[in-house]
Parts: sequence; structure tokens; C-alpha cells
Amino acid sequence: MSNWAIYYNPNLKSFSKINRNQKNMTKYEWILWNIILKQNKTWYRFLRQKIIDNYILDFYCGKLKLAIEIDWDSHNYSIDYDKKRNNNLKKLWIKTIRYTNTELNRNLEWVLADIQDQIKNRRKELNL
Repeated sequence: MSNWAIYYNPNLKSFSKINRNQKNMTKYEWILWNIILKQNKTWYRFLRQKIIDNYILDFYCGKLKLAIEIDWDSHNYSIDYDKKRNNNLKKLWIKTIRYTNTELNRNLEWVLADIQDQIKNRRKELNL
């Protein structure tokens, strides 16, 4: 697999930029970013509010082609949208993992361990 430029919708740039402001983060985005991802507990660089194709990903690691999404606990309203989104991202070899607000609130150690396991598995998938 080679590295190439991935299309992004330029109309999403201003919205993505607004979302990257720490003041506009949800409580659970803040927790995941400041306690796990920003503190380099994964050993990989993640970006916040990364635009890929027609989507804004909560967190994205380009080297691993790995997206992390935080779902509200009542996220059922968007199951069809998420399925379509995940399928489109898979076509770009991007894997998406998801955590709920409750998981981040109640079991942050498990989320960190799971992210580390997901990264280990992803490295194997990509032969890194």
C-alpha cells in the first residue's frame, strides 16, 4: 500500500477548524485527546477533526490509517449513516474504532488498553 493524497471536501475546512478549538470539544473528546492521545500513550501521532473525503473524523492517525470516533450513548439514530461512512472509509483502507461517552467516563483504562490493542492489530494488518 502506498501513501497518496486522500481527497477531502474543502467546504468542511472552516467547520473542522472550529471543532479543533479546545473550547469547542465535547467533554469526552477532551478526555480522549488530553489524557490519552495528546499524552502520546499510543506511541502514534493523532490529529483532531481530520477531514477525509466528505467526513470529519474525531481523531485520525495517518500512519496507521486509523480513525477513532466518539459516539453519544444514544447514537442509534445514525446507524445507517455510520455504516455507509465506515464502508467509504474502508475503501481508503481506513479502519474506524468507536467508543461511547459512557466507556470514556466509566472505564478510561479499558479504553486506553483497547486503543493500544487496536493499534497492535492494525500494525499487523498493515505490516508495519
